[in-house]
Amino acid sequence: MDDLKTTLNTFSPDDRKEFRQFIQRQRRKQKGRMDVRLYDLLAQSEEYDTAELLCRLYPEEPNAVAYYALRKRLMRHLMDFLLLRQHQQDPTAASSVRGLLTLAHYLFEVRVGRLAWSTLRKAEKLARQNEQYEQLNAVYNLQITHAASQHADDLADIVQRRNLNKRDADEEERANIADSLIRLRLRQARVRGRAGESFDTILQEVLREYDLQEAFARRPALLYRLMSITRAAMLVRRDYLSFAPFVVRCYHLMEKRHGFQPAHHEAQVGLLYMIAHALYRTRRFAESVTYLEQLKQLLDGGSRQRAAAMRPRYTFLLAANYAFLDRNADSIGLLEATLKQALPPRELLTARLGLGFHYFAEGQYQKANQVLLAIGRTDHWCEQEMGVEWVLNRNMGEMLIQLELGNSDLSYNRLRAIERLVKERFGPDGGGYAAVLGFLHLVRDILEDPAVVRTPDFAVRITQLPAFVPLEQEDLQALSFFSWLYAKVQGRPYYPVLLELAGATESAPATAPSSSSSSSSS
Repeated sequence: MDDLKTTLNTFSPDDRKEFRQFIQRQRRKQKGRMDVRLYDLLAQSEEYDTAELLCRLYPEEPNAVAYYALRKRLMRHLMDFLLLRQHQQDPTAASSVRGLLTLAHYLFEVRVGRLAWSTLRKAEKLARQNEQYEQLNAVYNLQITHAASQHADDLADIVQRRNLNKRDADEEERANIADSLIRLRLRQARVRGRAGESFDTILQEVLREYDLQEAFARRPALLYRLMSITRAAMLVRRDYLSFAPFVVRCYHLMEKRHGFQPAHHEAQVGLLYMIAHALYRTRRFAESVTYLEQLKQLLDGGSRQRAAAMRPRYTFLLAANYAFLDRNADSIGLLEATLKQALPPRELLTARLGLGFHYFAEGQYQKANQVLLAIGRTDHWCEQEMGVEWVLNRNMGEMLIQLELGNSDLSYNRLRAIERLVKERFGPDGGGYAAVLGFLHLVRDILEDPAVVRTPDFAVRITQLPAFVPLEQEDLQALSFFSWLYAKVQGRPYYPVLLELAGATESAPATAPSSSSSSSSS
């Protein structure tokens, strides 16, 4: 796909309108402004190759040289537009600091020293208030460069302030590196599934290597990094019960002792999402929605660009909570609306799999089948992007959909493909995925004889399925597979049984075994 078109496709309808107006304001509108015409062609849903674009732009005599010059000009307009928009929407004042630095550089060049130093002091104050350590370092370096001016501050004071800022900046950089390393190891562990290496060891090694054990108590940004690292380990161990109260307590302590300033917007948004996600995983659905409401207020009041990046994850989590609050129709509405937008690959896969689950819960098997077919990616591609457990969830979902549609042959073919994947990847007994093989054996019996679900022996076999972890720590999507079996045995609709087993209704049974593993959106 055309990279320029791909970038323009990320714009909302309002963004597209503003960008077109921005192009036209750059110079007097000339007859047939070619950059506007190129933009209009690229903004269309239909894709044109280079030859088609040349014919449409230059119908009389296609001019490749002029075309590529035109693309460069449109790209410059795009960069200028994004820079201006970032300056207008940036809640952390980073763009304002950069603007003041640019002005100070100019003033020093034209020898207006007094005003240049006044501008630098404003930039320093703004950067310090908003914890813009990288920008603040650039301010101090420029002050040191021009310390000989009669309008300058004392050089020793500047150097001292610079060194203190350097310590904070270095601390944040080390936390960022550690966070990225942990996330990389987590992605690798997901590809290998639960047979991956011990994550506690990795976590401690990274924290020790970057000297971060005691660095997180002072600033929300570093607290967010710590929670991000801790959550990464939790996702591998499935230790939601320990993490949920921990992150809630840390958030409210920081809120009480230091508060969250506009500079901490990104950290606060991230912490609220972690809390809501952990509460969802521990079946505290109403509380999770409460924190998501706080998160939405922050997203609505912050940068549109940053909100756009977080909003799909917020929507997926809200839809998941609604499903366990007996509001599955609302979940479907949220995800259907989200899929009408342009989404990155991971978000697109998450939305389609989630919507398939919600359709299935409503008994809309044809729609569930269509939405999963629309994924249109191979298992190998999905595994590299989302991990092996996501692929297992997708395949088992497709298997059950085909069974419910009465397509026994298709369901059986999918079952054998899942068995082959598990045994080839994790050994004949399934290793950490033995529960998946046990689940598949029961589904095979149903395919061969649907009446088997009414026999006492079948009900007993369900209770003997191996569990990865205690039920209260298991993934809710994993529980959904067991709920399907449990509903078959009881001869009841699937969705009410799922709500009961998830503890979303008063009639939930005290215990039940886990049936499979799942990897939900994190």
